[in-house]
Amino acid sequence: MKCKYLWQKYNKSLLDNSIFKILLLSISLIFSISIKADVILHAFNWNYSQVTEQADEISSIGYKKVLVSPAYKSTGDQWWARYQPQDLRLIDNPLGNTNDFRIMVQTLKNKGIEVYADIVFNHMANESYKRADLNYPGDAILSQYSSNLSYYNSLKLFGDLSNNYINESDFNPAGCITDWGNAGHVQYWRLCGGNGDTGLPDLDPNNKIVEQQKSYLKALKQIGVSGFRVDAAKHMSNYHINSVFTDEITKNMHIFGEIITSSGAGDDSYDNFLAPYLSQTNHSAYDFPLFASLRNALSFGGSMNLLVDPIAYGQALPKNRSITFSITHDIPTNTGFRYQILDPVDEMLANAYILGRDGGVPMIYSDHNESNDGNRWLDLYKRDDIKAMIKFHNEVKDHDMQIIAFNDCMILFKRNHAGIVGINKCGSGQDVWVDTANHNLYWYRNYKNVLNPTEVQYVTSQWHKFYLPPRQAKMWLMQ
Repeated sequence: MKCKYLWQKYNKSLLDNSIFKILLLSISLIFSISIKADVILHAFNWNYSQVTEQADEISSIGYKKVLVSPAYKSTGDQWWARYQPQDLRLIDNPLGNTNDFRIMVQTLKNKGIEVYADIVFNHMANESYKRADLNYPGDAILSQYSSNLSYYNSLKLFGDLSNNYINESDFNPAGCITDWGNAGHVQYWRLCGGNGDTGLPDLDPNNKIVEQQKSYLKALKQIGVSGFRVDAAKHMSNYHINSVFTDEITKNMHIFGEIITSSGAGDDSYDNFLAPYLSQTNHSAYDFPLFASLRNALSFGGSMNLLVDPIAYGQALPKNRSITFSITHDIPTNTGFRYQILDPVDEMLANAYILGRDGGVPMIYSDHNESNDGNRWLDLYKRDDIKAMIKFHNEVKDHDMQIIAFNDCMILFKRNHAGIVGINKCGSGQDVWVDTANHNLYWYRNYKNVLNPTEVQYVTSQWHKFYLPPRQAKMWLMQ
């Protein structure tokens, strides 16, 4: 969910029904899309030209996909303005235009990197402060188009830029969401701020709107986009989502929804929103259940046991439907979600887990300090530890994961014989003796820690001790 408004607190509780969970998993396996677990760089609020300029660096680090901010007509310098669409028929916003977008996609494609587009189909821009009607893009923008029609037509993705393409009849009735546990209320009413704000106009998924949105997606596919992030999917009915994302559009595409939940099984936000989304679509989703498991495991008094097999307990999404992360842009930029920000060391440990484990598609977030957190995530994508973790991930991604040892403080797991990950969240070191024969670790080979290449484990016997220092992660890669 995107915008400058103060977000409401999400409710907790989920129907913890074993049969339901088994059915959901079965459905997800039937409809799953085979997606390589390549790391996604979320280039949040980056200019398209900046992504183009950094293509060589992005490729050299090992990213295979880049998610960029919404590409359509929008105005305003604030990050949240990108999530208030005025016109889908062309790309023209402070991040760049259609030509910039095309160049970026082609440049990344030449480097073997796919582009994913962030899309907003739930609502249009809140422009009640400047006009009362719900005609989009509005007379002022149409006048702008007409003043230089050849230029704007050169940016056109579809449609006729001489007319408004959305009007009053294309919106649900006005009204602000007040019952955040009621799916119908959340999906058919508006995201509003305070002080009498009328909210983001909520689109009615009528035939005209659906066809326009499909035309937009087809145009982005034609340019070369390989995936779509569905923003505010929690606020769209699954009828709307499935009407737009037809077989023609989803073919060879990776699609995932943003549905923020407080936890997994046993949580109302999961039961009412994320579980139906997974069961009624073939899309992936942000793995907020796994993120909650990470927060709980790494918290004071929490246990790393929670990370041994969270999927089995409904506390992580199926591996083939999961987008994993340690931070998303909504968490630091919206007051209601900032409680989910991890301690910096815990975030590093969480990154080691999601980039060390198998399953899911890891996403690394990198911004321009939009949240005013002291540049904490500025250039995160190329921080030394992230680069090392991506190297480990790419080297072992075809190897299965097996747990070796765990307790409240630590977890040690391997990727067959190719790599070993150890994470110790506690303030004291942990000695872990491993039966290397039983766990198929190769003897007389160096296992080098990618996070500190001077640290090498040389296995020469059946029992080998792995030492995990306090508050550190180790990612040993077989040489």
